[in-house]
Amino acid sequence: MAGRVEGKVALITGAARGQGRADAVRLAQEGADIIAVDIAGPLPGVDYDSPTPEDLAETVGLVEKLDRRIVSAKVDVRDAAALKAAIDSGVAELGRLDVIVANAGICIPRPWDKVTPEIYQNTIDTNVTGVWNTVIAGAPYLVEAGGGSVIIISSAAGLKVQPFMVPYTTSKWAVRGMAKAFAAELGQHNIRVNSVHPTGVNTPMGTGDMQTVLGEAIAGYPRLGGMFTNMLPVEGTEPEDVANTVLFLASDESKFITAHELAPDAGNTEF
Repeated sequence: MAGRVEGKVALITGAARGQGRADAVRLAQEGADIIAVDIAGPLPGVDYDSPTPEDLAETVGLVEKLDRRIVSAKVDVRDAAALKAAIDSGVAELGRLDVIVANAGICIPRPWDKVTPEIYQNTIDTNVTGVWNTVIAGAPYLVEAGGGSVIIISSAAGLKVQPFMVPYTTSKWAVRGMAKAFAAELGQHNIRVNSVHPTGVNTPMGTGDMQTVLGEAIAGYPRLGGMFTNMLPVEGTEPEDVANTVLFLASDESKFITAHELAPDAGNTEF
């Protein structure tokens, strides 16, 4: 079935690469125009490679190759005013907004006693406040459109626990609750709000020193290492696998699904 989101406009944060790019391309393949937002610069305190303006430009090019319109903006989701201005500008150019994918996030693994105040604050500011800023800036346009879908990207860590990631786990449980709370109040406007909870995904979040840092944390308490294991015999998934779940929630196929958690997690949260 083609054109599952034909005529819709989708806002995607963290769209320069990885999961956000896969979401942008998948929705564009099914007919959506895209507002792509990304910091496209240094991420606060992370151990992996940060996105670049060139990454964001590549996302733009991939969407344009699909003959869809795309507006991009280099914005930090922690900056509510700049984010709102970018969304306002994108909607002015593309004419409407129907789908919000709050995808931008960071992960800084450390044993609990190695978490600095900066690591905690950077994680909460990006993963929780950034999601709040995104929905607050975008939801009025969904109200104006007469309905829509808000998709908050959480994690398997937002359904169970992922060790050595106290701030990250805290943030992902928080946005799971945020999705339910927004769903309750936005339902009167025919706006659905759901959260998505992937297992490990093959994205640039695994680059740089990320695996080394996580491995060192696991080595300090190897008993917890098994908590990252998937029920299915895969180490992780691809961004496109999660993007299919995002597409489903963006489309009318999920028109009566709200305040729920969908978990393309290879069984991680049940293992």
